[in-house]
Amino acid sequence: MSLASAAAIFSHLDRDRYEPVPLFIDKSGRWSIAERPPSTESAAAVIAGARETAALPADGRAEAHLVAHPARNPLVTIARETPGAVGAQGADRAIVAELALDVVFPIVHGPFGEDGTLQGLLELANVAYVGAGVLGSAVAMDKAVAKVLLRAHGLPVVPGCVIGGVEWETGPNGVIERIESGFDYPLFVKPANLGSSVGVSRAADAEGLRSALALAWTFDDKLVVEVAVPEAREIECSVLGNDAPEASVPGEVIPSGEFYDYESKYLDDRSEIVIPARISGARTAQVRALALEAYRALDCAGMARVDFLLDEASDRLYVNEANTLPGFTAISQYAKLWAASGLPYPALVDRLIDLAIARHRRRQRLRTSLTRA
Repeated sequence: MSLASAAAIFSHLDRDRYEPVPLFIDKSGRWSIAERPPSTESAAAVIAGARETAALPADGRAEAHLVAHPARNPLVTIARETPGAVGAQGADRAIVAELALDVVFPIVHGPFGEDGTLQGLLELANVAYVGAGVLGSAVAMDKAVAKVLLRAHGLPVVPGCVIGGVEWETGPNGVIERIESGFDYPLFVKPANLGSSVGVSRAADAEGLRSALALAWTFDDKLVVEVAVPEAREIECSVLGNDAPEASVPGEVIPSGEFYDYESKYLDDRSEIVIPARISGARTAQVRALALEAYRALDCAGMARVDFLLDEASDRLYVNEANTLPGFTAISQYAKLWAASGLPYPALVDRLIDLAIARHRRRQRLRTSLTRA
């Protein structure tokens, strides 16, 4: 998904304004400079194995390192020449170069990308970057912590509980009993720190709950169990901005399956996105207002997509989660909601970059020492 989002950004950047550098991070965590940016903008195609050979690092390609301290040229590249290479002479040698970066668009979905880890490295390097800071990224990624903050701000969230990985590992029967004593089936089980509905399951009984917890435990050491909202409608709203954020028109996801799981999001084209959502004007205003409240409560910046569950039977709207780095292709929900609100994709990219630079400049006024240099 990250490759598809990056491909969309590169294809819509105004080359008269920007000189983009394609940085690739593989699954082992290795950084490199790609010879060409990725070109496949379909997440489904990327997942299915579309060949992105131009974006993938290869032996001998320039590796990249972001220095963890402020520097004029914070990106260091190392290209290695071998005696058999064209133009290479003698023994192996490394060609080191330094690059300046004005702003980073960290379109890396999931752990180590949107959980505050990458943002922390960018803060150490003192480089401007798109999206939420360390705190906002971390708390929004952690569903358990996010629920605590949302409740503390008076926002409606679905009832549930948190299960520690050690607790599940050492006493699964006790965990099942505790959950059943507090909540009725059906239930949803989720890894606390993951995205794209990976590891999420719906449990209708004790056997299903045991399987769901076991699956989620393979992805995270903290698990979230929530009551299933009956016949829930899934409403989404995009938010854009720093200190004065704005909310888009809401949209509705109509999943092809029982719920909007990983397959429905990326592999099954039968799911439907309705924009604007078929809800009343009053409900639309409520969604937009709650989206902004959740955005502020979780200390978001730049962008986020706030997702809701609407229980029409009880006339209740719940804040489900906020995604600080949502899917970002031109046909992803975040971008489509803004396009329907009058902000097309290229202008959206420009706004996000401008917001990143403005936030970074504002932070430069802060002192980090009692004595002045």
